[in-house]
Amino acid sequence: MIGRSVSLTSIMAHVVAATFPLVCLTAVSFADDSPQWRGPNRDGKYAETGLLSEWPADGPKLLWTVDGIGEGYSSVAVAGGAVYTTGMAPDTHRGLLTSFALDGSRKWQVDYGAEWEGLQPGARCCPTVQDGRVYVVAAHGQLVCADAKTGKNVWAVDIAERFGGALPMRGFAESLLIVGDTVICTPGGPDACVAALNKDTGETVWTTKGLSEQAAYCSPILVERGGLRLIVTMPALSIVGIDAANGAVVWRQPFDENETMQNHSVTPVYSDGLLYATSGHRKGGRMYALSADGRSISLKWEDEVLNTLHGGLVFTGGYVYGSSSAHRWVCLRAGDGNVMYRASGLEMGSIVYADGNFYCYGEKGTLALVRASPEAFAITSSFKIAAGEGQHWAHPVIANGRLYIRHGDTLSAFDIGATR
Repeated sequence: MIGRSVSLTSIMAHVVAATFPLVCLTAVSFADDSPQWRGPNRDGKYAETGLLSEWPADGPKLLWTVDGIGEGYSSVAVAGGAVYTTGMAPDTHRGLLTSFALDGSRKWQVDYGAEWEGLQPGARCCPTVQDGRVYVVAAHGQLVCADAKTGKNVWAVDIAERFGGALPMRGFAESLLIVGDTVICTPGGPDACVAALNKDTGETVWTTKGLSEQAAYCSPILVERGGLRLIVTMPALSIVGIDAANGAVVWRQPFDENETMQNHSVTPVYSDGLLYATSGHRKGGRMYALSADGRSISLKWEDEVLNTLHGGLVFTGGYVYGSSSAHRWVCLRAGDGNVMYRASGLEMGSIVYADGNFYCYGEKGTLALVRASPEAFAITSSFKIAAGEGQHWAHPVIANGRLYIRHGDTLSAFDIGATR
């Protein structure tokens, strides 16, 4: 195995020696970690620039491929010179939290609890990394805080047992959110649909009194509006906004409450007072407008087109993008829900954004580079992910000029920096 990592320090030293200041500025833009689910802000958008605008026919340069991470669909977190992901040992069904160096060499691997052995077996939770700690939750409710350098357990809490939460149909699947000194999780228990734990000790800080809804599969986001910090997520029957300071339910809107089988697995996306949420296999999505103080929410429009199953959404430039369960790639105008396009050309899949392009990973293994435009779904480059087996359901991750793709038991890293 041959790997390569380029530190910001080494890049700058080389640039200064060569007296290329413009290249230096471009290279600095690579230095972005992705320490949690769907990027630094949990919205599928990566701020890096200087990335390839086209790929060779066989894809960007492969830096390394590793296996042994376990079964699952988790993406990766990249922080502090290390890569973290979760998987399930196929023989024991135990969760495996693995850390790699940037050259692909394994640093450590530890057990974090029982993972999902039923339908679509494997790990779902993307690790969350902050202040030298890694946070994950297993399918049966074991929430673990581990030391980022060693993998050693710092503390663990069974959230299903502590809060009396019923196990969702396919187990707990969220990726944990850190807000201030708390870890936000969704036990789905009585008066504890959502809970905040002290990130250093695991002690309960607050629960959502009066909200006892069962958990779904949605990973929460933090929305700041009018000085209010809201945790926004989708449990089984609604979309909710919760005061991050005390757990008070600020607003709640029913979502799929009359359906027999809800599939709230897509993280909502937010931009400038507008909040979009969708539900796979069902009627589609809804755009909400938040009041100036964030304390109320109103329906702006509905659509029946963008019923994303689990591939995520991107809200950028006044438009919402994603794929539907009908295997169409969709762009909606945020202001009124107008369908800008509904295109074929790639099976349904996951989507992230960086440097003017979408990275669309189809569930049959095609990875496509698509120019971010509401005018058309135009594929610039594409190639097949060869390594790994099983479903291509993990979301792509971009960090420090690299693209990370997980496929089953295998993780691959590609160099997508245009200036190296």
